[in-house]
Formats: sequence, C-alpha cells, structure tokens
Amino acid sequence: MKYTEGTLKSWILPLSQTEEQRVKNTVLMIKNAVASYDKLSDCTMETFAQGSYANNTNVRQNSDVDICVMLTSAFFYNYVDGKTGKDYGYTTSSITYPDYKFYIIEALKAKFGGDAVTVGNKCINIKANSYHVNADVVPAFQYRDFKIINSTDPTKYVEGIKFIAKDGTAVINYPKDHINNGKQKNNSTNYEYKKLVRIMKHIRNDMVDDGKIDGDKITSFLIECLVWNVPNDIIMENNTWEGTIQNSIAYLWKTINDEKYQEWGEASERLYLFHSGRKWTAAETKDFLYDMYNYLELK
Repeated sequence: MKYTEGTLKSWILPLSQTEEQRVKNTVLMIKNAVASYDKLSDCTMETFAQGSYANNTNVRQNSDVDICVMLTSAFFYNYVDGKTGKDYGYTTSSITYPDYKFYIIEALKAKFGGDAVTVGNKCINIKANSYHVNADVVPAFQYRDFKIINSTDPTKYVEGIKFIAKDGTAVINYPKDHINNGKQKNNSTNYEYKKLVRIMKHIRNDMVDDGKIDGDKITSFLIECLVWNVPNDIIMENNTWEGTIQNSIAYLWKTINDEKYQEWGEASERLYLFHSGRKWTAAETKDFLYDMYNYLELK
C-alpha cells in the first residue's frame, strides 16, 4: 500500500478550527452582501452552503466554499404534464434570472471589491484573503419539481435549485437532499462514510498533482458520489482503512465492469450519476478506478 495506515487516519479529519472560522466568515459576508443590496430588497432569498463544505467532506487547507444564493420569491418549475402555473395558483414573476444574477454580481462587487470578484461559466468567484476563504457563489432560483412526485398541490413539491450558466446551459441540482442523505449514510455507517470520502479525495488530489488523472473530469463531486454508492456493510466491515479502500474500489470496479452502474445515483438520489452532459463518462471512471488501484500499490 502506497500510504501507511497512520497517513490514512490523518486524512479522516475535517477542517481545522481556524479554517472553519474563515469559512463561516465567508458565508456571513455573502449573506450580508445580498441582504443589504437595494435592488434585491424586494426579493426573498435563502443563502446556504453546498458542496464539500456543507457536506463536511473538505480535505484541503484554504478549501473553497460553495455558496448558493437561492431566490424563493420567484422560481423555476416542473409541473405535472398538462398543468400550468394557473392550475397551481401562481402568477408570472417580474424578475428574470439574468436580472437576478446581475444584481447578485453587483452586490458582491460592492461588498468585496471589483478586483476580488470574477464571473465564471457557472459561478461567481470571490478571491480569498486572510479573513475569508475563496468562494464560488451560485445565484439560483428555487426549483419546484411537482412532476417527480406527481403533485397538483402547490405546497407539495421536491425542492432543488436551477440556474442558467453563462454558456446558456440550464443546470438543476438538489443540494439539500445531497446534504441530508450524506448525514443519514454517515450515521448508518457509524460515521465511517464521510471519513472514507475524505481519504478518497486526498488520494484523488495526489493523483491529480502527480499527473495520473485529469482533475477536470475526475472531480471531487464524482468521488463523493462513487463512495455514496458503496454499500454500507463494505464501508464498515474492515478494521483498517487499507482494507476498506481496497474493498470499496473492488466493489465499484466490479459493478461498473458488469455495466450495472446505470443504477448509480448522485448522493441526492434525484439524478443518475452517469447521464449526458457530465464531465465524466463511465469508461473514464472505470479507467480511474483501475489507475487508482495501481497507484495505491494494492495487491
């Protein structure tokens, strides 16, 4: 095994208290920025962390934090077939998504300074300093999915987020379900699940640094979702992390080799892990698992 058991154990820990405080500072500053911006004063928003920080699977110092600023006074929707907003008692909002995104950008520039804020394809980046960490902010509308549960009740829907990337791509995610499911699996595995995710992310980062894999395709999110699909008993059955890692990779490899990976979902269990538009493919993931096994010098 490439790493000692002691090294693997050192990787199971979450962020340090100092880093945790800098992340909390970042979240609070973003909340204050959008709440105090005049052109957003009539908007009802919910600002929350998502991604690795919210799921408590961060692994690196100066780790980025993903923040969603979700508009709830207007929303995107997925109605039951044949139904319209009128059937649910809704009216058309006066604010458009492009306007909302523009206001969020301006609010962040006013708070952090124009030089610290850059707009990417899917998120707005805020450069870190000694007080706060690097942040990726996603301005999104609440997404109300009625169709997924066949609901005609305006108060009953599955909540997600939806935003339009700069390149015009519509993106739908379910970050709260991801967070809640991760907590449940962590509890069900005697808190081993998130420890294993952190270890696997550390290994993935080392492989990227060593030029063994493409970090743009084999993402941190993919790693977390792969571990999500490892059965709980496999995560819990070994007394060593080496054994847990080896058996987890073996399970994933066998499942993807048998082409049963189509059943794998994201941790939210609202979307399949492999579908069109992903940065990764099943074939690339299979190659990664093979390369990871060899990289770790497992036998």
